[in-house]
Amino acid sequence: MRAAATVPATEASHIAVVTRDESALPEVRQFLATAFDTTFLNSPELIMPTLAQVPLEAIILDIDSVRNSPSEGLETLRELRRMDEDLVLVALTRSHTRSLQLNAKQAGADEFFIAPVDFRELQIVLQRSLEKRSIEIENRRLREQIISKYSFCELIGSSEPMRRVYDAIQRVAGSSTSVIIRGESGTGKELVARAIVAMGPRQDKPFISVNCAALPENLIEAELFGHEKGAFTGAHVSRPGHIESAHGGTLFLDEIGSLTLSLQSKLLRVLEEHTVQRIGGKTSKKIDFRLITATNEELEEMVRSGRFREDLYYRIHVVPIFLPPLRERHGDVPLLVEHFLRIYCAANRLPAKRFEPEALEILEENVWHGNVRELENLIQRLVLMVEGPLIGTKHLPQQILFTSTAKQEAMLIPEEGINFDEEIARIEAAYLQAALRRTSGKKTAAAVLLNINPQKMKYLCRKYRLGG
Repeated sequence: MRAAATVPATEASHIAVVTRDESALPEVRQFLATAFDTTFLNSPELIMPTLAQVPLEAIILDIDSVRNSPSEGLETLRELRRMDEDLVLVALTRSHTRSLQLNAKQAGADEFFIAPVDFRELQIVLQRSLEKRSIEIENRRLREQIISKYSFCELIGSSEPMRRVYDAIQRVAGSSTSVIIRGESGTGKELVARAIVAMGPRQDKPFISVNCAALPENLIEAELFGHEKGAFTGAHVSRPGHIESAHGGTLFLDEIGSLTLSLQSKLLRVLEEHTVQRIGGKTSKKIDFRLITATNEELEEMVRSGRFREDLYYRIHVVPIFLPPLRERHGDVPLLVEHFLRIYCAANRLPAKRFEPEALEILEENVWHGNVRELENLIQRLVLMVEGPLIGTKHLPQQILFTSTAKQEAMLIPEEGINFDEEIARIEAAYLQAALRRTSGKKTAAAVLLNINPQKMKYLCRKYRLGG
């Protein structure tokens, strides 16, 4: 027999049966080749060459045939799953070891059969698995289309506040005007800066990003302005600073409010003269760069209190872009969740996961004090820690569940409390009015609708002065 024998079928699905047991070929022809475009491989080493030539949608792997070792077969399953998450993988074995089926599932097998195999049953199971996988692929494609539709550069969102951000980016991208991005921590200010650059004439030039709050105070001046050899202890060689490195491109200073007044003065001089002088240097160098800054602080209050120079404030605050917190971006949480699920499932080579509707609804209602960064970290954690394709409410952090419950209770009973009798009376009257409207004012019919006796209906109508 040839190493690979292909039996054409009328159906489009391409599958491969991988086993050294050639006695299975008649049943493969009878039950599989009639439904699928089937390739028989008598050696696992032929899988990769076949995949390079045939767009296989499913592989039926006899894991006992991989060097006569189930562990080697499991590793082959893992490799196939890592290579293509969309392949339908069916594992076959002659072993009745209970743990082997679990290990095969963990390795990536969609289905598991113990010999002797009923190939008629295998055909039905495989057909269902292929149909299910086809639906999953189509759903993922549609979700990716939605995300693509509501994305802008690397920013994700379709809410009105985000559309205003996109509009502002497009308006400022083509100029060299200084821009300041304002918003809470974790909202994605650097992504906005990168979007401005990506759409502007400096997109192929250096983009130097500096988190001013992350640099130690004794190093930040040398990091920004550079230094000459011997300028201070440890300065063994001359080095350009971040400002100099941004020549021709863009300098992004995040958390600019953390700069000391001394550094603010030096930065102001750079912006006014378009030159930079290294620490220990005697000459200045002409620099051309666009400045984009970001902050989550109230700079106006810092100016009033003398912690931020007023002249520097007006230099950098030419065009402000206000990035909304996630709690104000109605409708964006599902898009972001889908985006992060796709990223981290792919990054960890895991099958696609999704959220139960109730769990997703709880995420939408959450306040997200840490904004998009907090949501991203949660999705990354859930992708790694939740087994199986479905993430439910039981997997969510207790704090998020508690906040959701507390919010519902607050809607029922505000902090100032309620008048219980008045609330019950209001509800009773509302039901009575609704029933009377539904029955055109007929009290007997309304009583039937409310499942109460006519005498009680008349009493309640007199009590609330309804129906004449």
